[in-house]
Amino acid sequence: MCVGLDPRAKNLPADLLRAGDQSFSAVAAAYARFCNGVSDVVAPLVPVVKVQAAFFEELGPPGMAAMAQVIEHAQALGLLVIVDAKRNDIGSTAEAYARGYLGREESAWHADALTVSPYLGDDSLTPFVEIARERGAGVFVLVKTSNPGGAMLQDLRCDGRTLYGRVAEHMEGLAAATAGTCGYGMVGAVVGATYPAQLVELRRAMPHTWFLVPGYGSQGGTAADVAAAFDDRGLGAIINNSRGIIFAHERPEFATRYGAAGWQSAVEAATREMIDALRRV
Repeated sequence: MCVGLDPRAKNLPADLLRAGDQSFSAVAAAYARFCNGVSDVVAPLVPVVKVQAAFFEELGPPGMAAMAQVIEHAQALGLLVIVDAKRNDIGSTAEAYARGYLGREESAWHADALTVSPYLGDDSLTPFVEIARERGAGVFVLVKTSNPGGAMLQDLRCDGRTLYGRVAEHMEGLAAATAGTCGYGMVGAVVGATYPAQLVELRRAMPHTWFLVPGYGSQGGTAADVAAAFDDRGLGAIINNSRGIIFAHERPEFATRYGAAGWQSAVEAATREMIDALRRV
């Protein structure tokens, strides 16, 4: 299980952000307090959190400083951190992205993994894979995303194959080439929980590839939908839940029990609920 850190000002517990104070600095500080508070709760329960860069980037420099604090705090608690930024470009620009997010001393972010787009081709992925190998980090490449509109491109057929299937084949090759003793490589695939049939297909086609699975919870994905993402050992998949966990205090079943002031208790209860659901399937 992975907890997605996707802060939104309108959903924050009231005590974290004063009414009427919507300055970039105030919201960024509230985001840091909120995300760090989530990490404090979930660190004993899950191995990884996913920081959604967009919500910090929209706040400008204060937001980026807050994201750095959130990453550092989570890692200090022993959590792995995926930065969900969906980066890529060609040549030296791709290398700059890779070093910036995944490098060693030269990285401002020190992410453990980064989400990457594949649609600039294989040479654009090489810097990410090479720098991840140097660092012992990872990349998760978009293969079959959870949004309905993804089918417009990803499901296109060429020479009898879907585009996402062609991307999957290349990712599996990169994963197999970097596989560790667990059998999985440092190159993973983003495959949405909202496409359970494709999860079955892609797990068979990608036996060495970690799956990062968004779409659980608020987007409609269930534990039964994501079961096929795991191998027969129960390994190989990271199931992300963002809003359903971090804003659990707004869910009716937790709102009456904990209230806004007990938002961290709601986060813990929702996390344990999802862990139990995954174990059952």
